Amino acid sequence: MALPNESNYARPLDEFELTLKPMWLRAQAGDALAYRDSLAKIAQRLRRFYGRRLQALPDEVEDLVQETLLALHVQRGTYDDTLPVSSWVFAIARHKLVDLWRRRGRRDNLNDSLDDLAEDQHPLVQEELPSRRDLAVLLEQLSESQRKAILLTKIEGLSMIEASERSGVSVAALKVQVHRGLKQLASLARSNS
Repeated sequence: MALPNESNYARPLDEFELTLKPMWLRAQAGDALAYRDSLAKIAQRLRRFYGRRLQALPDEVEDLVQETLLALHVQRGTYDDTLPVSSWVFAIARHKLVDLWRRRGRRDNLNDSLDDLAEDQHPLVQEELPSRRDLAVLLEQLSESQRKAILLTKIEGLSMIEASERSGVSVAALKVQVHRGLKQLASLARSNS
């Protein structure tokens, strides 16, 4: 898939560039506040840039934003101040996007669609494992908050921050719920054996 020239979305005289360049130059001169503000402004623009291009992969947007910001930080010494900052930023962003497409292409090509398989080639569906049924029974005995905290962090594998955002509970409260819930599960498991 061909990428559009970055000049389509980073014209030297647009408002983004006009506010970013002086801020970036101050940042390059050692102004920490200007550096933080520059990265925040760039991150906002990158989210829109990647969001439009990754509508089918919305979970990848924030990862790419963070990868790009890290690359900008590492490569900040390569910026030529005679050029628009936005052109430099989007050149790096394009490379990160192409890297993602390459990674996903290699990984996605390893997976065959079940729609393409003949009926006798479909994988067998096994009955639910007894241990999974037992866990479900034990989880039902916990309070709603403990059950939800354990499901988000231990079953779905979300970080505490992600689980906190999804549940609307503070990270500290979530940790307490997980700890108490696991303690309760252990007690229930011992009493059922």
